[in-house]
Amino acid sequence: MGIPLIQQYRVAKYLLTQKLRRNNRYPLVLMLEPLFQCNLECAGCGKIDYPQDILAQRISYDDAMAAVDECDAPIVSIPGGEPLIHDDMPRIVRGIIERKKFVYLCTNAMLLSRKLHLYRPSPYLTLSIHLDGLEEHHDEAVCRTGVFKRAVKAIREALDAGFRVNVNCTLFSNEKPEDIADFFDFATDLGVEGITVSPGYEYQHAPRQDVFLGRRQTKRLFRKVFAIGRERRSRWPFNHSGLYLDFLAGNRTYSCTPWSNPTYNVFGWQKPCYLLVDEGYASSFGELLETTEWNRYGTGNNPKCNNCMAHCGYEGTAVEETLTRPLAALNTFLFGPKLTGPMAPELPIAPETEANSTAGSTVAEVRLDQIGRPRALDDG
Repeated sequence: MGIPLIQQYRVAKYLLTQKLRRNNRYPLVLMLEPLFQCNLECAGCGKIDYPQDILAQRISYDDAMAAVDECDAPIVSIPGGEPLIHDDMPRIVRGIIERKKFVYLCTNAMLLSRKLHLYRPSPYLTLSIHLDGLEEHHDEAVCRTGVFKRAVKAIREALDAGFRVNVNCTLFSNEKPEDIADFFDFATDLGVEGITVSPGYEYQHAPRQDVFLGRRQTKRLFRKVFAIGRERRSRWPFNHSGLYLDFLAGNRTYSCTPWSNPTYNVFGWQKPCYLLVDEGYASSFGELLETTEWNRYGTGNNPKCNNCMAHCGYEGTAVEETLTRPLAALNTFLFGPKLTGPMAPELPIAPETEANSTAGSTVAEVRLDQIGRPRALDDG
C-alpha cells in the first residue's frame, strides 16, 4: 500500500465514526476543482472545452475553505484544469493542511519546478503528478512532446525536497500490458510513494472518442498487467484499496457510490460526480446529498456510466466493502487479485436513448482542428 500509516489511521477513524453514526452516504474524498483552465490539451480530457469566460473563472480561497469545512471529508483532491495556474493555490493548500485534511494536489508538472518553492513538505500534502505511461506514450496522450521529461525532472526535484509524491495514471484503449508494467516498475524505481491508476472515463466532450476502454477490455487488461507484475515479483505501491484493484481485475460486481467523491467547482456542487459535467449543480453539500437522484446514475442506470470503472466512483464502494467484509479485504491484501477463472457477473447495461445521447448542450463544442494533435513543448 502506498499510503502512510498516519493517513490510514485517520481515514480509518473517520470511516468507523461514519459507521457508528449509521451514515449510509458520506464523503471520503472531496474533489475540489478550483478552475477548468489548463496548459495542456489532452486527447482524453473532457474538462477543457468550456468558453473562455468560464476558463478564466477561479474558486476563491474563502469559497474553497467553506467547501472543505461543509463537506468535512478527510481527504481533499485538487484536480483541474491545472491547479498550479491558480495564483492563490499555495494559500488554499495551506488552509486545508491547517484543518488536518490530507491534500492531493494534482498537476501535470509543467509549472512545478517553477512553483515548488511556494509549498512546504508536510505529511498532509501529496503532489500527485499526472503520468500516463513512459515517455512516448505519455507525450502522445497529452498531445505534446517533452512533457514526460519535464514531469520526471519535477518529480525528482520534489522528492529531493522532501515532498510526498504520487503518480496519477489514466489508462486508455491503445495500452499494451507489458508497457504498463514497465511504467509501474519505472515509477516504483523513481521512488514515488504511490501509484493511482484508473481506466479513462468516456467523456462525451473529449477531443477523441476512440481512446476509451470498455468494461471487459479493462478487466482483461488489468489481469494481464497484474500477472506480469506477479511474474516479475514487482512491488508496485498502489494508492488504492486491495478490493478496488480486485474490482479492476473483474472479480467483484460493484455499483458506484458517487457521493463518496463529491465535486465542488466554479459552478457549485456538481451532480452527481466529478466525471458527469452536464447533470446540474447544488448550492450546498447538503443540497447535493438530498436533491441528487442517485438511482439515476451508475452502471445499469445511465448509459453515460456504462463503461465507467474510475476510482472516483468505485474506490468508495471498495472501502465500504472493506469495512463490512474485512476478511475478504485481508485475503486480497495478502494474495492480490485473482487473475484466472471466470469474472464476476456484469451489471446490466443501460440502453442508449436520444435524450442521453444529446445531453450536454451547456458546454461549448470542441474544436477538433485545434485539440488532439501533438505539438512541440513550450513554457505555456
